[in-house]
Amino acid sequence: MKIFAQAGDGGKGCISFRREKFVPRGGPDGGDGGKGGDVILKADGQLSTLLDFRYRQQYNAKRGQHGKGKNQEGRSAPDLLLPVPRGTIVRDAESGKELKDLAGENETFVLARGGKGGRGNARFATSTHQAPRHAERGQPGEFRWVLLELKLMADVGIIGFPNAGKSTLISKVSAVRPKIADYPFTTLVPNLGVVSWRDHLPFVIADIPGIIEGAHRGAGLGLQFLRHVQRTSLLLHVLDLSSFNPRDPVEDFRVLNHELALFDPGLARKPQIVALNKMDDPESRKRLSRITAYLKEIKKPSYPISALTGEGLPELLGALTRRLDKGLKKEGTH
Repeated sequence: MKIFAQAGDGGKGCISFRREKFVPRGGPDGGDGGKGGDVILKADGQLSTLLDFRYRQQYNAKRGQHGKGKNQEGRSAPDLLLPVPRGTIVRDAESGKELKDLAGENETFVLARGGKGGRGNARFATSTHQAPRHAERGQPGEFRWVLLELKLMADVGIIGFPNAGKSTLISKVSAVRPKIADYPFTTLVPNLGVVSWRDHLPFVIADIPGIIEGAHRGAGLGLQFLRHVQRTSLLLHVLDLSSFNPRDPVEDFRVLNHELALFDPGLARKPQIVALNKMDDPESRKRLSRITAYLKEIKKPSYPISALTGEGLPELLGALTRRLDKGLKKEGTH
């Protein structure tokens, strides 16, 4: 998402002299101008997308007020605060250089700084120059074009081909109610949900849509969403074993992991648990032994489930929480 930020200009300093009865030679009393407003990004954990920035591209903070007589300073303009989701990365639009990663709650970044207010003529009075007739103009505010890129902050990222059952699964294990239908790319934005399982700490799970063969080159919706996987601690790979899937589940697993590795080699090394979905279809049982043997050979834990009926979900959630707990303990030893 590309946006333009323009900070406010500083207010002008004032040229003024005291004009009071019985004070025939009143000195300079022009006040300073106020500071212009900054344009600031602030990470907000309640937000999950950057969609608001699609409809408005330019953001201007207000200028500072001009100084006044009687040594009255102009009021500084308020800052323009723009809330963004946690995980937003700010890049310079021209160079692509990363300027800030807003990963922490309430973390801020100043996109453009407001200009300082100009000094009034009272500031320039000296013993030898007692009636200055000049003041400063306020400094102009900064401006810049930046790119906003979102990498979701989730503990578990759900990956899988379209129609593998990812949206159904996240709707069963969390309070999220995503749009679900039987055609590719039903999910056009990532769905975030919080999973509370027994006495374990709640964790955030994200349905990462649009990853298909060729995703690392931009096929489907791949480039829009592959970056979201980078922040997750654990990947949950959902495979469709039903008769409605014309592809081979083993090949699906290989293809998707190949795409992850081509996009970022580090993704291929992330811990991964496999959900063998749609076991409510009798034909799925015929495919189960082959895919289970393959995953056992490459040491990937797998769990047969039916996201639709809830079969196998307790075992899967238990495995996810144990793996996340293990990761937390490992971090705590460093």
